Amino acid sequence: MSTSISDKEAVEGGIPRHVAVIMDGNNRWAKKRFMPGVAGHKAGVDAVRAVVETSAEKGIEVLTLFAFSSENWRRPEVEVNALMQLFIVALEREVKKLHKNNIRLVVMGDKSAFQQKIQKLISEAEQLTANNDRMTLVIAANYGGQWDITQAAKRIAQDVEAGKLNAEDINEQVFHKYTWLNEFPAPDLMIRTGGEERISNFMLWQTAYSEFYFSDALWPDFKQQEYNKALDAFACRIRRFGRTDSQLTEG
Repeated sequence: MSTSISDKEAVEGGIPRHVAVIMDGNNRWAKKRFMPGVAGHKAGVDAVRAVVETSAEKGIEVLTLFAFSSENWRRPEVEVNALMQLFIVALEREVKKLHKNNIRLVVMGDKSAFQQKIQKLISEAEQLTANNDRMTLVIAANYGGQWDITQAAKRIAQDVEAGKLNAEDINEQVFHKYTWLNEFPAPDLMIRTGGEERISNFMLWQTAYSEFYFSDALWPDFKQQEYNKALDAFACRIRRFGRTDSQLTEG
């Protein structure tokens, strides 16, 4: 019988420090209801609120949400435009609530591709919440794992060329410092909703030892109950990090 994360023992030993979520299924949710795809994205905002609130209540340090990938620009123009407008509305309406609840906001990705209004709102939101320390909410927007690794390699090459770094000193720890979210713990738990079982170019470097949880629930339906199922499942996982069960027992 699995241990509920609501009891004291599980909260102390089984709560992930960092949860990353691929929010999938908005379009299919809308299609099932004979609605345009954008309606699914709007409905998904309620799921975002529920997961953010639950994460803060549980004491999770970092929550990363995959909002818009670098590949999502390939979607129909009308959908991309609607997503950008939804992003603007969220930045204008939700940031003050995050700040009131002592939650820091960080946007991860290549922000240069966004229109100036969005870039300005992102900058203002990050500055407003910079000193908040209850939880950090990371929104991955125009982000891709391969892009993340590539930009890290490019910056390393530039520092080697400039004499700031010696090539022979490059190792996993040095490389990590050039990737996004290097100041935060790596994701302990990676969740994907919508029934698909792939990570779609999300946080490839950072999830090397993450536990994965795939939910059949479409993102707009992924509220507190479904999220708690994922957290319960994580609390029952044995994380070895390359070691054997006997080593863990002896430790």
